[in-house]
Amino acid sequence: MADSETVAEYPFVNPTALEPPEEWARLRTRCPVSTVRLPSGDEASLLTRYDDVRQVLADSRFTRQLDAGAGAARIAANESGGVFNSSMASTIPQAGPGHQRWRRRVSRWFTAKRMTALRPGIEAMANRLIDRMVERGAPGDLKAGLGFPLPVWVICDLLGVPETDRDRFAYWSDTLLNLTRYGQAEIDAAQAEFTEYMAEHVAARRAEPGDDLLSSLLTEDDPMPDAALVATGMGLLVAGHETTANMIAKMVGMLLADRARWESLLAEPALVRTAVEEALRFDANPGFGMPRYVSEDVEFDHATIEAGTTVVCSMAAANRDEHAFARAGEMDLTRSPNPHLAFGVGAHSCLGQSLARTELQAVLTVLLRRLPGLELAVDPAELDRVEGLAVGGLRTVPVRW
Repeated sequence: MADSETVAEYPFVNPTALEPPEEWARLRTRCPVSTVRLPSGDEASLLTRYDDVRQVLADSRFTRQLDAGAGAARIAANESGGVFNSSMASTIPQAGPGHQRWRRRVSRWFTAKRMTALRPGIEAMANRLIDRMVERGAPGDLKAGLGFPLPVWVICDLLGVPETDRDRFAYWSDTLLNLTRYGQAEIDAAQAEFTEYMAEHVAARRAEPGDDLLSSLLTEDDPMPDAALVATGMGLLVAGHETTANMIAKMVGMLLADRARWESLLAEPALVRTAVEEALRFDANPGFGMPRYVSEDVEFDHATIEAGTTVVCSMAAANRDEHAFARAGEMDLTRSPNPHLAFGVGAHSCLGQSLARTELQAVLTVLLRRLPGLELAVDPAELDRVEGLAVGGLRTVPVRW
């Protein structure tokens, strides 16, 4: 059993939406492999140090097969809001050659070359959304006006699904990602609706293929089975808009919380790339973390994780580790290199990280050019977190310009 102090309740509470929980620093120093209790009553081992988190995420002994043991299954069902216990997780291979083959087929649509080609269209859409915000007048909600609709448009275009259905996607993804808001019956019903919708869309793509990712997977020499296509479409829709929409909001909130950060970008727009990476590292409101299950004892320098343990990797706590990052508690927009763990590492690192980076850089570039006087319309301490969301987020980002 990993060393532990008193068992803490998890997820932790942030003092404000942009500040990290105080437990991160304490646990990294005193109890880097700690036992925490989830709202379901189940216990898991929480990792908060950079080296430990990186090791687990890259170690094939720690799997995404969270139903591999009875304890893990309870955690997956009760703790995830559905995302770790959905048809997506059970249909797409989660490990081994099957997962790698699925990943290779899908990742062809997320290459750097494709992202470069997408960027002009993303910037054009950002400009149109900012036009609408300006027309409505200040103050406005940057998340509702820009942060949410932009990634929805991008991922809908990529998958060939109508943007007009974005409100339905928002509800379906919230049921999959929210830890506390919905009961199991509502989660099950939403998943069933989402699955039916995507199955109908896959059938339509089969009947009339287009220039989109799902059509490509349907028309290959060895087409992907329909069930896997449905799960792939669902997974990409959820991951492709919810996480990026929330990260756009958090990034802008962080940059505007200290006016010197925004001014430094106005003075030197070339810092956009490193500023995006630092926002990803500095994110204090990342959500649940990444769960893994281990079926054999694993030795660390300072602890043993026993077989049958579910481990929660806090990438955000690891990204504040002073042993990995100089002045880790400061937001340095020039930081380079910046080997943060926001997208994970290894075989299960975020498939869409190139797309997310492209969207974040495009949004920031356009905002700096169009709205140089942008500022928060509330004190940073008054920004509200979205409670219970597995990926973390701000409810609104009130701004004026």
